[in-house]
Amino acid sequence: MPSAYAFTDPRLAKLDGFKVEIDEANERADIILGRPPYNVVAMPQRDQLRLTFETLDEDPRVRVIVVRGEGEHFSSGGNIGGFMEASPEHVSKLAWNIAAPARCAKPVIVANRGYCFGVGFELSLACDFRIASETTQYALPEQKLGQIPGSGGSARLQKMVGITRTKDIVMRSKRISAKQAYEWGIATECVPDAELEKATDRLVDELRTFSPLAQRTAKKLLNDTEDSTLAIAIELEGHCYSRLRQSEDFKEGVEAFNAKRPPKFVGR
Repeated sequence: MPSAYAFTDPRLAKLDGFKVEIDEANERADIILGRPPYNVVAMPQRDQLRLTFETLDEDPRVRVIVVRGEGEHFSSGGNIGGFMEASPEHVSKLAWNIAAPARCAKPVIVANRGYCFGVGFELSLACDFRIASETTQYALPEQKLGQIPGSGGSARLQKMVGITRTKDIVMRSKRISAKQAYEWGIATECVPDAELEKATDRLVDELRTFSPLAQRTAKKLLNDTEDSTLAIAIELEGHCYSRLRQSEDFKEGVEAFNAKRPPKFVGR
């Protein structure tokens, strides 16, 4: 059964607007946004979320990280008043904090339902897998405030869907449905609302069957080569492949395949 995660970092002694649970039996940690009904993300919460991802990344008990929200909505976005109160130095770190799921070496799944606006959408875009309930609505509404997305939203979105669709979403503060997000390649899966938790569990279980070393390598390679030329991407892929050839996990995978048995990967 999941239990509350025990942090040793004093900066995480009292979490602001979220909680963290660990399920050691399933090698899973859940980061749960917990400021219902809309799970608004406060300024201090962003720093803590970054520290949380960094902590879970170093925890050998955790193979997969899941981000989800309490209630009917993932997050309606950030605390608007907090932007006016925050210092320019603090605001300059927003994108770095929210990019923590992408920097994390382990696979990160986000389960979206209801409103997924502003920083809630940006945090989701930084994750590896986005499972969307059919109730999900995605939006970057900052234009309505005389602003632009400030935590990587427009940049990540443009990589996924291109400049035309990104302008339509960002410059018009346009909401898009879960179905449209899936068709455009933003969402990994689109499922009925009642199936969101089961779909998330299935993906966690599937990811745990693979070599953690191979998964970390694949994630870093894909992130690092997103902006590279094809020739560089192929060369880096070859180097990563060569290194994995020397791993215990690759040897185990080949032996398991030949013996027609499930592999037992150890991450080395």
